[in-house]
This record gives sequence, structure tokens and C-alpha cells, in this order.
Amino acid sequence: MDLTEMGKRAAAVKYRLQQLKTEEKNRALEHAAQALEAHTEQLLAANAGDLQKGRDNGMHPGLLDRLRLTPERITAMAEGLRQVAALPDPVGECLEAFDRPNGLHIEKRRVPLGVIGIIYESRPNVTADAFALCFKAGNAVILKGGSDALASNMAITEVLQRALTECGIPGEAIQLITATDRAVTAAFMKLKEYVDVLIPRGGAGLIRTVVENSTIPVIETGTGNCHIYVDKDADLDLAVPIIINAKTQRIGVCNACESLVVHEAVREALLPRLQEALSEKQVEIRGDERTCATISGVTPATEEDYGTEYLDYILSLKIVDSAEEAIAHINRYNTRHSESIITRNPETAQQFLTDVDAACVYVNASTRFTDGFEFGFGAEIGISTQKLHARGPMGLRELTSYKYQITGSGQIRS
Repeated sequence: MDLTEMGKRAAAVKYRLQQLKTEEKNRALEHAAQALEAHTEQLLAANAGDLQKGRDNGMHPGLLDRLRLTPERITAMAEGLRQVAALPDPVGECLEAFDRPNGLHIEKRRVPLGVIGIIYESRPNVTADAFALCFKAGNAVILKGGSDALASNMAITEVLQRALTECGIPGEAIQLITATDRAVTAAFMKLKEYVDVLIPRGGAGLIRTVVENSTIPVIETGTGNCHIYVDKDADLDLAVPIIINAKTQRIGVCNACESLVVHEAVREALLPRLQEALSEKQVEIRGDERTCATISGVTPATEEDYGTEYLDYILSLKIVDSAEEAIAHINRYNTRHSESIITRNPETAQQFLTDVDAACVYVNASTRFTDGFEFGFGAEIGISTQKLHARGPMGLRELTSYKYQITGSGQIRS
């Protein structure tokens, strides 16, 4: 696997991609969507091999489900490409324009990032999603998927590359690293000469490895230890269904609620009702001393519990005596992803919105809405939990940068 050659190809093709008109990009995405559907049997055959290897290696049923392609999922992948084609093209958008006293006209316009590298785990649909978003934003992309999905990713990439060339666009707009050893992944993270940005998508271990070892600038898509705080002025009829939705609507996602913080004033009124609702979903509660004294069947919480993204039917619970204590607890243990407060007090709500350090902060709503599609951005490349360049759901605009274009009429600086 010659990573340097892949980097050179991507760096060369990025200039061709940034010249494409919106109509050309949309036409290519539509054609690629048709190609995925037309090659359904080929994709399913490749995926069947990955699934069999997974079963042979004792892969967890939940992970096998994430790995599995079906005709319906391939149709959904194709529809995802069509949705991206229908989104506004951010490239060339004028963000700001102004004139200086010396007559210089300055414009700030969106431009592609260039070459984007993405390292991700076992979901083959990410291959198509990442390509579509990077391509529409005018970027070349180099993908490094998980070894569990290698055959599926190779088949999807081959279909997409062929579709691009049939539209007169270089197939190197998308490249896939097929080597599976860690040394290649480590080398990819050092390919700074050719790759402009690296984005990891996956579990905490993968993200930490990329952040700590990459010499390429990284956009950190984070894990989600997300909290809901039930304030003393909360509407408990509102709180219970919000908590149940945030915790159980989908447990294996980064915007699911993992930890609950409850004000002492509503502890006795809320906890029995909440426990009944959670028990119907078979959710285990791990709580502090006051929680254990209020309801039975609670597992005593440890320090580790409050900092854990469970991705399971487990919820940690902490009782506090003030909104300030709740905010301090959340800021100590969260992953800067998504946090929510349930309250009827507008001043407390504003305090929470202002003081909680997270990409997305909610009032009286489930954390499950932290999603590019739910925000109206269309598809997303991930949820950024950092503060530089992008924060929150990353759609097309977050896959661009900007540059200043200055027009003069002979001005020189004295």
C-alpha cells in the first residue's frame, strides 16, 4: 500500500474538484446513487463475506447488525447521495464583503478544505455518506475503514469510482486504504504533506488514538457522555418522557443520555415515577447515596460511572442541591457533546445554556436531536466536540474553509 502515491493523487485531483460546477457535482451524485442500486447484488455478495468473517470471529450481534447490508440499506445509501445532491452547494458562498478606505474590495468566500482523510469503524454506509459530503463540498477524500467491513467498503468504493469516471470526473476523488495493519493507519496519520484534515469516526479508543498520534490537523468527532438535568422547577410530566426518549430511543448512539442529574427538591416526586418508566425498558440505574435511599434496586454508582458512555441500558444518577452544582457536575464529567435541562424557570434555563460547556445545549428537549438531519443540514460527517473550525453536527459547510479575495486598482502600501 503506497500511501504517498495515494496522497499525491488526492492532492492533484483536489484542484479539479474545486473547479466543478454545482450541476456537475449533482449529476455525478445522482449517477453514483443509481450505480449503487444497480450493483446491489455485488455489494450484498461482498458484505456476505464480511458478515461470515464476523460470525467466525464471534462478533457481537449488535455489531453484526451495524455491519450488515440489505437491499433496503443500499437503497437508503443511494437516497443519501440524492439528498446531498439536493442540498445547497456551499462552495463559493460569499460570507462577507466590504470596501476599505483605500479602495480595496475584500470578499470572504467559502472554499473546499482540499483533501480530507477519514478513519472509521465497521459501518459500510459511512463509505458512501463520507464520499457524498466531501465530494459535494469540493474535496477529495481518502478513507480508512475498519477491517471488519473491508470487502464491503472495497465494493462500494469501486462502484463510486466507476460512476465518477463515467461522468468525466477522476475516480481518485475517493480512495480507500485497503491495508488492515496498524502500521499503515499510523502512517496515514502522518501524511500531512497531502492530507489537509483528518476526521476520526468511531469509539473513544479510535478517536483518542488519532488525536494523540496524528500530525494532520484533526476534527474530533466525539463520544457522548450526555446528561439531562431535572431542575427544581421542572415539569415532571415533561421530564419523564424526555428522559426515556433520550436514554432508550437508540442506546448505541453518541447523543443518547447516559447520565441524569436531579435536584433534591424533586427527588422524591420524580425518582419512583422515573424508575417505573425505566424498568419497562429494562434500564439499570446506578445512583448515589440519596438515589439508593429513595428507590430500591439501584446499583451504587462509582466515580467511573459518572464519566462513562455506556451505549447500553444503563443510566447513572446524581442528586444535587442547586443548578450551580448540577452545571459543575456536568462540566466535570461530560464529553462536550449534548446536555439538556428540564425547567420552567427561564433564568435557570439561560444560566444552563450559558454555563454548560458543550457543542449542543437544550432546554426541555431530548438530546437525541443532535444530528445533522434533525438540524436541517442534511447528512453529516459526525458531531464535532471540539471548538476549532467546527462544533456540533458537521454538514457540508463544515467541510469547507474560506479565503479572502481582494480586488484593487493599483493600490500600493506606503
